[in-house]
Amino acid sequence: MRGGSRRLTAGVAALLASVVLASVLGAAPEPEGYRLDDYHAPVPSSVKGGTVISSAAALQSLLARENPILIDVLPAPRRPEGMKPAMPWLPAPHLDIPGSVWLPDSGRGALSPAAEIWFRAELTSLTQGDRARPLVFYCQEQCWMSWNAAKRAATLGYRRVFWYPDGVDGWKRAGLTLAPAKPTSTPPEGTKP
Repeated sequence: MRGGSRRLTAGVAALLASVVLASVLGAAPEPEGYRLDDYHAPVPSSVKGGTVISSAAALQSLLARENPILIDVLPAPRRPEGMKPAMPWLPAPHLDIPGSVWLPDSGRGALSPAAEIWFRAELTSLTQGDRARPLVFYCQEQCWMSWNAAKRAATLGYRRVFWYPDGVDGWKRAGLTLAPAKPTSTPPEGTKP
């Protein structure tokens, strides 16, 4: 029995080591610049200039204490290419965390000069110029767009930037409700990929 017990202990230790290694390797390294493509992929565990919100409960706590501005950066659905102009198109409703502002496409890695101006103006308007106002950026789970937007806001001098990497998926998984959303405004025409 003793040999079996040692094998079981060694097996459990190996399993635990693989779980820890997988969780460590699952987080992507934080790049110097912005993520420019493959937005739905493992994300870093940090964002330079910002604070990571690790759970829906932590976000609820922040919402209760500090009334941050929630910013959803998921792109707006686009009419499928090649669809005849006369053909009706009704995109699925967009759902986000209640009370959010939806700034579609603001999490792309490379923004055109016009989209960059639009993003800055939106943040200035939302915060009324107060760069210490807490901002929470999110989109979907494992999505670099919210990371890009949080990093961009920190680079612009916002001092209370938060990133919720679990996004709408984590919020819903926690049993919390989502609400239909419409973009408050959209980037200038010609700035979308």
